[in-house]
Amino acid sequence: MQILIIEDDEDLAASLCDYLENNGHLTTTADDGATGFHLAVANDFDIIIMDVDLPCMDGLAACKKLRNEADKDTPVLMISSRDALEDKLAGFDSGADDYLIKPFAVQELLARLTALNKRSHAVVNICTELQVGDLSFSTKTLKATRQGKTITLTPTSIKILELLMRNSPSVVSRQKIEERLWHGSPPGSDALRVHMHTLRSLIDRPFDQPLIHTVHGIGFKLVPAINFKYET
Repeated sequence: MQILIIEDDEDLAASLCDYLENNGHLTTTADDGATGFHLAVANDFDIIIMDVDLPCMDGLAACKKLRNEADKDTPVLMISSRDALEDKLAGFDSGADDYLIKPFAVQELLARLTALNKRSHAVVNICTELQVGDLSFSTKTLKATRQGKTITLTPTSIKILELLMRNSPSVVSRQKIEERLWHGSPPGSDALRVHMHTLRSLIDRPFDQPLIHTVHGIGFKLVPAINFKYET
């Protein structure tokens, strides 16, 4: 695994690097939240170890920015000496995938990292070439085409489109989409509406018939235009 360690305690960071590298993993370190955030955005790490109490930008803020602004879904193991329930909940609310209390055994930390890495690489669906009507999407190349025309998607649009296509023709709830994008904590009440508007402008507007349909009060579905019947 390629692991980013964001920790301002030099002794702890060095110990983690030594242990993880001795077990065959590659490590990169940052000693403040801002530097760690930029490294996480600019590189494709398998996993991130992030302390909560960091200079420049604390771990909670860095993790939120990573999820909400950078659209990065790299697994984050948050470490902290804060052991109250509300602290753990704050960590998960910020987008962390796991929370480990200091002091901890390095063997347990590695076991958790391994579990997170396996989960993030688990194959959810063996199908990598998705097709709904005249819309095609490859989960390998992240390229979409409709009627032979290539569609350039934003990172967030890619996540929504894949979710809608994998579940087509079923309705996907707003909650499920928000969980996929922001772990259930959207940055604002209009965030999903804005991203759905962007996706529709890319997938539907240039063409005669829409594929994305709103199911009021529930969510959205993507169905072939030829099969969709408007309800009266």
